[in-house]
Amino acid sequence: DSGTFLGLGTVTGSVAIHIAFSLQRLYYVKEAHGIVVTDVAFVPESRPGRELLGGHEAALLSVAVDSRCKLHLLPTRRSLPVWLLLLLCAGLIVASILLLQLAFPGFL
Repeated sequence: DSGTFLGLGTVTGSVAIHIAFSLQRLYYVKEAHGIVVTDVAFVPESRPGRELLGGHEAALLSVAVDSRCKLHLLPTRRSLPVWLLLLLCAGLIVASILLLQLAFPGFL
């Protein structure tokens, strides 16, 4: 609905969710259906849709020729906060300088 993800259903019954701009695969279920997937649709980002999502990032409905409908939930991705990344980089620089000072006395 927002253009962030791309939903894919295959002729073998598999279902996948990719990031739209990079096509990185985030979710894949091999043979989720026994036969051809005929339609996929993301749950809208309205209030009822958010209630269905719960703590998940996206939800995809898939329908196959076998008349079954399945809900696929994409778990929320985890990431590091920027401040933590900067702190780790600063610690790595300080540790490198200390190791160089130990290996080569008079380095600084």
